[in-house]
Amino acid sequence: MDALCTKSATELADLIKKNETSSKEVVKAHLNRISEINPDLNAITLTLEESALKAAEKADNATDEDRKKPFHGVPFTIKENIDFKGTPTTQGVPLLAESMPPRNAPIVDRMIEAGAIPIGRTNLPEMGMRLDTDNPLRGRTFNPWNKGLTPGGSSGGEAAAIATGMSPFGLGNDIGGSLRNPAYCCGIASLKSTIGRIPFVSSIDPFVDMGISGAFLTDGPMARSVKDLKAGLAVMAGRHIDDPQSVDAPLDGPIPTKPKAALVKEISNFKLPDATIKEIEKAGSILSDNGWQVEEVEAPEVERVYEIWGTVLNNGLLEVLPDEMFKPETAEYLKRFGEPFINNGINLDEALIERRRLRRLWSSFLTDYSVCIGPTWSNLPWPIDTDLDPVKGDATLKESFIFIAPGNCLGIPSVALPMGVADGLPTGIQIYSELYREDLCLLAAEIIEKERVCPTPIDPVK
Repeated sequence: MDALCTKSATELADLIKKNETSSKEVVKAHLNRISEINPDLNAITLTLEESALKAAEKADNATDEDRKKPFHGVPFTIKENIDFKGTPTTQGVPLLAESMPPRNAPIVDRMIEAGAIPIGRTNLPEMGMRLDTDNPLRGRTFNPWNKGLTPGGSSGGEAAAIATGMSPFGLGNDIGGSLRNPAYCCGIASLKSTIGRIPFVSSIDPFVDMGISGAFLTDGPMARSVKDLKAGLAVMAGRHIDDPQSVDAPLDGPIPTKPKAALVKEISNFKLPDATIKEIEKAGSILSDNGWQVEEVEAPEVERVYEIWGTVLNNGLLEVLPDEMFKPETAEYLKRFGEPFINNGINLDEALIERRRLRRLWSSFLTDYSVCIGPTWSNLPWPIDTDLDPVKGDATLKESFIFIAPGNCLGIPSVALPMGVADGLPTGIQIYSELYREDLCLLAAEIIEKERVCPTPIDPVK
């Protein structure tokens, strides 16, 4: 692997700024890496070689002022459900194979304005509706650690690309862990920000507005370092008029003199993997050594949060997505998974009222504790297509979603942080903090990261 492909996005920007390398050299290294390994992984669906090289040449002749931009000359990748003009927003379905957006998503414009160079589009499951990454238009993305296991979804292409050095930084989104699930499965970092912190805007009908389900959805950064996540958040955050939910809010707040971390090592009715428990304990130990108070706790009403998330999600989102969007087995899975939420006796009004109560409860919890550290998934990455299995699928998905759901249902920020490797698979934790306090979960993540180095990039396991 070319040494440039092992660097983080902010490291590359610094090297380019100091003239220790050129943007063209960086872009070429990543294009070569894509050419070398993407045929086996199928993470990147469209390589933007010509335009990326032109942009790199322009970056290398930029003014001193432009060279100060945080991502100057650095390549990045864009999930194929985020609008990038001149390329289709396919959502991973044949029906949208030629769906050309009239303009860029705001976060794409903001990254380009920050000096970054689009180098490729990345794969996702149909309409982003699975925790595995496969679709009838682009095919399957493989987990670089083990081809027999899911790379996660829905931003699975992004995670696999970043985990193997094809891209240093990527854009994904998250309505049910789609930034965090693949980060966990592939061994990278991601940030799901507070809902509204980063604008979510689509310019293609009929997917301009996802209705009430949009209250759970955000775009966000994926990378191999916490510093990159912070830099990406600073670039992407802020109000955009086309997203009525988006806001301008300070990126930093007061840091407690004695910060406290809640450790969640147990979730009722779920058995966490031993490797995950060890990493949660290790994270707590690192923070304790750095002056934090650390307590083992039970997170508030986790199963109820999951139930309300699923109820709201299944009372709107699937109704605007016709069956013909999906393969028959995917459509069947979506109906099967959604049925318990639709028939649980909770109507939408009741669910939204209950959501407000749970948000207050968790806000109180995350005021008592600066951060909450727990699992990303309560299970390990599972064999591909397990989610489609009518016998095993529902229980497996609930295990994966159970500690993911608070981030979406309650709108709170979360970092998925890689911690190491156990039994040939990446390990990871999840760090929650209070609304608009991304700075706290990023602070904890930075401290932990110093002692638990990101295990990627890797060469894919054959």
